[in-house]
Amino acid sequence: MRIVLAPMEGVVDHLMRDMLTRIGGFDLCVTEFVRVVDMKLPRRVFYRLCPELGQGGKTPSGVPVKIQLLGQDPNWLAENALKAVELGSPGVDLNFGCPAKMVNKNKGGAVLLKETDTLYQIIKTVRAAVPAAFPVTAKIRLGFDDTSLTLDNARALYEAGATELTVHARTKADGYRPPAYWPWIEKIRAVVPINVIANGEIWTPADAALCQQQSGSADIMLGRGALARPSLAKEIVAARSGTAEQAMPWPEVLELLLQYSDYEIAGDKGLYYSNRIKQWFSYLKLQYPEAELLFSELRLQRKAEEIVQTLQQALRQLE
Repeated sequence: MRIVLAPMEGVVDHLMRDMLTRIGGFDLCVTEFVRVVDMKLPRRVFYRLCPELGQGGKTPSGVPVKIQLLGQDPNWLAENALKAVELGSPGVDLNFGCPAKMVNKNKGGAVLLKETDTLYQIIKTVRAAVPAAFPVTAKIRLGFDDTSLTLDNARALYEAGATELTVHARTKADGYRPPAYWPWIEKIRAVVPINVIANGEIWTPADAALCQQQSGSADIMLGRGALARPSLAKEIVAARSGTAEQAMPWPEVLELLLQYSDYEIAGDKGLYYSNRIKQWFSYLKLQYPEAELLFSELRLQRKAEEIVQTLQQALRQLE
């Protein structure tokens, strides 16, 4: 079993990857997507989204970080994929799953699931450009509006040379609405002889076990669930080995939030701190009632100093 930390634009940056991989349980991280249009991007673009390139392509706790690319032009994607591995990424992932309207409007992400031949051409061209020692993988959804092309798309990606697929078990039209259709992943596994990672609606160790059972996939990817429950990956690993690991207690979560605050304010000069900490709270409150109460207090705060003081006060009240 491998557990992969999902890319989440504007939320799972290098600082969040550092925090979550320090807790444990993760075997691989995938970056927020690098948008490729019509040029070979300079190294600074890759380093901005993946500073881990400066430390061997791994987080400080030693978890590999793979660069993800998003675009529609096979040749420019291939050029940038080669650049990514030359800079130190342990492979490259292609994003065919992003449901964002602006991304899809510009013919990127999930909208390409309507074009099986385009998927094939992108992977084939990227695979030809990237040395064989480096995996070329793809993340997909079940489809755009429906599942009519699901199996055709999976076959095309495999035949083009994809080493592995990650499947978010919903269509673009489904968005993030429950449920995730994990049995569809088993159908995909039946038609492609490569590893398939299951993704979508995994919030607890029990969810992970059910997903693995229904999908037939041993490997899973965690996104929103890992933000809602920071110890989730570690808990899943423990459950798999037959031991019990409790969810991180709320006081420890508060300490983690303060540690993240120090990282984020220092790491990015605090430019995005307010938005990112509030986004994190939007997930934490799904698992921690205390987070919802605290969020009602800090959601109107704009300055980093105010937010940090609110977090510190909340922790002091528990001591």
